[in-house]
Amino acid sequence: MVAIDKIKILLSALIASGAIGLFIYLEGSPLVVRLVTLIVGFALASLVAWTSEPGKVFYTYTQESIAETRKVVWPTKKETLQTTGLVVLFVLVMAVFLWLVDGLLVMIVRFLLGTDS
Repeated sequence: MVAIDKIKILLSALIASGAIGLFIYLEGSPLVVRLVTLIVGFALASLVAWTSEPGKVFYTYTQESIAETRKVVWPTKKETLQTTGLVVLFVLVMAVFLWLVDGLLVMIVRFLLGTDS
């Protein structure tokens, strides 16, 4: 990373930190004013970071991620409910099975140890 890019990233972090500090400093002000200062500070920090090489790489990455997300075939509501129902049913069956196995093992250990309680 080039030195100027490091300076831009550092400046961006300082601007974002300053926005958070200003948000805290303006504690007595209306919430709208505090939120506007925070949003403007973050927007300015993002703009400074975007002008750096890592910022441009990150922007390209986000655009490619959005494009890939659009290619995903998402399940329908019916498919989601069916899959969820199967998972819940499997968990219940396994819970009962493990409860029975645990009880059986406890009975075997008690029998081997000769205790009745």
